[in-house]
Parts: sequence; structure tokens; C-alpha cells
Amino acid sequence: MTRVHPMWLPDEAFRALGSRRVLVAVGPDDGPVAETVVAEVAAATERFGGTLVTTSVERPVTVDEALACDVVLAIVGSAGQVGTASATQPPPPGYPARTDPYLRAVQAVVEDWLALGSSVLSPGMFGLGRHRGRTVVVAADSAGLLYGLHALVRGGETSCTGPDDFVWDLPVNPVRMLDHWDNTVVHPVMGQVERGYAGGSIFWSEGRVRDDLTRVAQYARLLGSVGINAVGLNNVNVHAAEARLLTDHLDDVARLADVFRPHGIRVYLSVSFASPISLGGLPTADPLDPAVQDWWASAVRRVYETIPDFGGFVVKADSEGQPGPFAYGRDHAAGANLLARALAPFGGTVFWRAFVYDHHQDWRDRSTDRARAAFDHFTPLDGRFDDNVVLQVKYGPMDFQAREPVSPVIAAMPQTRLAVELQVTQEYTGQQQHAVYLGPQWAEILHFPLAEDGRTVAWIAAGLSEDHGPERRAAGLVAVSNVGDDEFWTGHPLAQANLYAFARLAWGEEDPLAILDEWIGLTFQDPSVAPAVHAVLDDSWRTYERYTAPLGVGFMVRPGHHYGPDVDGYEYTAWGTYHFADRDGIGVDRTRATGTGFTGQYPPPWRDVYEDVATCPDELLLFFHHVPYTHVLHSGSTVIQHVYDTHADGYDEVVRMAAAWASVEGRVPTAVFDRVTERLAEQERSAREWRDQLRSAFFRRSGIPDATGRTIY
Repeated sequence: MTRVHPMWLPDEAFRALGSRRVLVAVGPDDGPVAETVVAEVAAATERFGGTLVTTSVERPVTVDEALACDVVLAIVGSAGQVGTASATQPPPPGYPARTDPYLRAVQAVVEDWLALGSSVLSPGMFGLGRHRGRTVVVAADSAGLLYGLHALVRGGETSCTGPDDFVWDLPVNPVRMLDHWDNTVVHPVMGQVERGYAGGSIFWSEGRVRDDLTRVAQYARLLGSVGINAVGLNNVNVHAAEARLLTDHLDDVARLADVFRPHGIRVYLSVSFASPISLGGLPTADPLDPAVQDWWASAVRRVYETIPDFGGFVVKADSEGQPGPFAYGRDHAAGANLLARALAPFGGTVFWRAFVYDHHQDWRDRSTDRARAAFDHFTPLDGRFDDNVVLQVKYGPMDFQAREPVSPVIAAMPQTRLAVELQVTQEYTGQQQHAVYLGPQWAEILHFPLAEDGRTVAWIAAGLSEDHGPERRAAGLVAVSNVGDDEFWTGHPLAQANLYAFARLAWGEEDPLAILDEWIGLTFQDPSVAPAVHAVLDDSWRTYERYTAPLGVGFMVRPGHHYGPDVDGYEYTAWGTYHFADRDGIGVDRTRATGTGFTGQYPPPWRDVYEDVATCPDELLLFFHHVPYTHVLHSGSTVIQHVYDTHADGYDEVVRMAAAWASVEGRVPTAVFDRVTERLAEQERSAREWRDQLRSAFFRRSGIPDATGRTIY
């Protein structure tokens, strides 16, 4: 296999750990994830001259051996079993008391230190710190130990030196999932990876799983290192070949599950709602038909006989041509619960996408509003979904645009487990041809106080209550992956930052620029490169927004492939109407007073903030209001001058981005430098095209010249 870029796990990142004497204390029944931790430390110490110390039932590590180590990583079950001051604390629910022979040696290392932190460790949680000249990582389970190991690696030499300190860390979101829109065979229109911009699938080739899964193992390692714990293996648009993964090709799925399992990741399949017909030969897929229910129960049982830790299903139904329960007069609660009840005996989950809307609209009918659809379909069903259903809701009401409001559905279904869906692959944000760091966009979405009680999108997805306490109905974050078989994984080497940022935000980190700095440090290892990479990426999302669709209007892209400007590309199609631009004005009236009423789907105060043109934020003005070109924004500029200025300024910013990147020549690998340089040249060309077409299009509509006198073609 051709060597591929290591992304954020180059060998050098392990130097601080690998050059020291390291004890890894795990039990014989801690499973493949614990074995992964041992293997990572073994590889690092072999590479950098350190020493690995392990322990076994036959020969447990001694106190003296533990005290002689520079770094100790141990599964302890709960702090109460190690720190003397908390020795009476019970283990966490579901965790039997640990009786490992190595615990005495670990206790000698930590003494009563753990009593200063949490006395009970929850799943995936770890403690990391310095104590009397040693670095210690403790966890309740093997997943927590894996996450703690990589937190140590991210800290580098700082993790292994310095004064005594200690922190507890744990994932905020129970679900941290990546969906792969991969087809097992090359689709004649969408290719092998739908909306994929980095080559073919790393999983599938010619209808079957690849013979060589070395690269999948590398990918699983990368995801496990940043806490991803679930992957969907195939396209949500399930075609005939992919549908058979559920039946004829389960052994292929099992091979992939075997590769992801050692990194704490469960696999999921996208399935067709019509499978009882297409695979089972039944005359119907009606969710209330007993024969349909029996078929799904049998199909699921066969899956778990092959893959006992299978995660469950991802379903796109009644959307963009995919079959669903509407065909039988049933609602989506009935459809989702059908699959959930088949999965429930095995602990499986169904992720049911809320992306349901009419894609056969009449553009002349201004009462039809695609933005309303998910709320109208799903909020009446709140409380009717089974506990192992997760409703997967796109972050905005439309379709992964560079700017749109947060979906009101997220705050409107308190009795339903809900996951917020993001898109790492840059379908509408430059398709990994453009350097667009999406961390700031996602952080803005997650920090948005959507709920009437002030809870943010992040709190709702994580199942946190107003006082930050846990609620039962937690889910988390899901995103569409951006990897393919390109040597740089994401096509654009800098697009790797988006994959990393999603994982870190899903874990619970909050500052996207700090996350970016972390990624730069791991990926490039040369501190002198950081200023230039920050200059390219820090404001790149807003730069892209400036030279593309303005003020929240969205969708001014070429139909089909969605790359490059086309002001009216979708405006008269059945997929929706997005800007209503004419000679007098632009924007969609979604007010309750005179428009589609979409503002009424929001809780206070947002329903009134968005309703009033005087309070609606500039960046969303045209999403909610149709206004004259001479309307004055809060910025003091008119709408038309804003279009002229931002598109010219955005292009100029891309030119500066390219110049900043040029300054690192000779300080990054030549292949990386050349690929980024080539992509930035395309971004500059595309930004110029956007600038000239958008400025000209709206001059011709409005007849109002650019006040600066800049050329309009």
C-alpha cells in the first residue's frame, strides 16, 4: 500500500512518551482497546528508546517497578479502589470491583492523590496529571485509557515534565459519530463516495470490502485517538448493491467491525426502509404489518450473530426519493420504532434522519418553504419515539450552507433523543478545493442559546439540563466524513483540520482556534509554521462566506455538483426557492406577518428577533426577509453595497491566504506544500469567479452602481 499522510499522528508526536520508562497496567479481560494502548506504547518506546513495562496475573508488577517508571497508565475501575482517602467508594454502575494484582503497585504511585479529584470514574473518563515527578493516566475502562493516552501524546513534552497537576476529562457527548456516504460500487452519477471530494472509498471496492484493510486500520487509529466512537459504513442513499450489506455481505461488514473494534468504535449500516420488499420478497414494507416486523427481527438477529457489538442503523426515509413510512400512511415514529424494536434486544440504536422535505416543489408557490419541513413533520411526534431511536437533525433547516440559522427542531423535541448533524465534507463550502476551516462555524452553532431556558445547542445534544446536570435523553453529534483514498485522506491537506475539529468539539472542547493550534502542532511539529497556517485558516469560513452567497441567502451554486457560482441555478427548480431576487429586492419572507411563518417555529426570544427586520442579524437577513437593495444593514452599509464590498474583499483575502502559505516553503514536506499551493490557486480562481459573477448579477438586477467605482463586468 502506498504510504499515506499520517494526519495528526506522525511518529514524532510520540517522542515524549516513547523516550521514557512507561508502565501500562491493564487486566487480562480488558479487551482489544486495552491491547491497543499497550501496542501504541510498545511502538513508541521501541522507536524512541524508552522502555515498556507491563503486568500480568502470573507476574504482577511490583511496587518498586512501578515507582521506577516515568509514566504510568492504568485501568483502575474507580478512584476509590486506588486512592486511600476514597477507598470506601463503590465502583461506577455497571463496573465490577477491580481485583487486579497490579492495583497495589498503582496505589503506591498515586498514594492519596486521586482523592483530590473525582472518586468515581464514568465510562470513557480519565485522569491525567503529574505527581511526584511521574505522569499518571488512570481510567475506569479501556476506552478511557485510550483517550487518556492520546491526551498525553497531544501534550507532548509538557505532559511529561513540570509541576504536579491533575485534571479529569471525559466526553461530553455520548455519541461521537461519523457517517460515510460510501457506495460499494461506483454510482453512475454520484461516484463512489457521494459528496466526497477526496477520491474513492477506503472501505469498498468493486462491490465488496477491500482485501487490504491496512488503511482502514490507520483510519480507525486516527479516529480512536480523538474519541470518535461510532462510524456509519455506507451511504444514507442506499442503492441496490449497498442494501445487501444487511444480508448477503454481512461477513464484509464484520471484517470492518474487527478493524474498528480495537479503537473503541462501533459500526453502523445505512439501510433501506424498503428492505423487506427488495431483500425479503414481501409485498409491503408497512411498519405495522406483522410479517414486516418479523422480517426485520430476523434480519437484525442475523446481524448480531455475526457482529455481536454491532451499533445499529442509519436511516434516510421519505426524503429525496428514498422509501419510507409515508407510502403506507404511517408517520416517522412508526417507521423508526419498527427498526428500534428489532434492535432493542441487542442494545442497538437507530439514527433516523430528520432531513425530510418535498423535493417536487412549485417555485411559483411562495407559501411552500423547505425550511419548515423538518419541524412540521417531526415535532408532533415528540415523545412517541422509542428510547433507542436518535433523531438526527441537520444543524440548520436547509442543507449544510455556509450560513443559515440553527434548526428550531433542536429545541422543540424535549422527549426525544436528538443528535445534531454537521457536514465535515465541504459540499457547500468549497468541496476541499477551498481552504475553509469549519471549526468556528460549528462552535458558533453549538454555543447558540437556542432553547427558551437558555440552553445551547451543545447542551441539548449532550442531554444536559439547565443546571448542567445530566438528563436521560442524551445523544450527541454526528457528521458526514470527508475522507477518501487520496494520499492526504481529505484531498486538501488543510481539510484534515475539519475532521480533527469535529472530533474535538464532539468530545467537548469549545475553542475552535485552540483546537486548530493543537492540530497544527501535532500535524506539522514545527512551531514556525503555525502563524502561516493560522493566517490561512483562522478566518477562512467567513472569507468563504464573503465571496459566495450573501447575508444567509444560500444555494447560489451550480445545480448537481454544487461547485461554483450560479445565482439562479436552483431558483426555478423543484428543490426549493432560495432568494427571490428581482429588480426591486432580494430575500425570502419567512415572517409570521407576511411570509411563510417559519419564524414561528422558534422559541422566544428568537421567534421575535428573526421576525423583525430591525432586530434580525445582518448575516441572516435575507434568510428571513425580502428587502430592497437599498435597505441599510446594522453595519451601516446597504444590501447592494454589502454584496459589492464583501465579494471584492473576500477575493483579496484569498490572495493574502496564498501569500501566507507561500512563506512556509521548505518548512513543510514538499508534497504537502505543493498540494496546498495547487488548491489555493484554484480557490483564488474560484473566488474571482464568484466575485465577478455576483457583483455583475446584482448590478444588472438593481441598476445601482458600486459606490467605490470598482469595475463591474
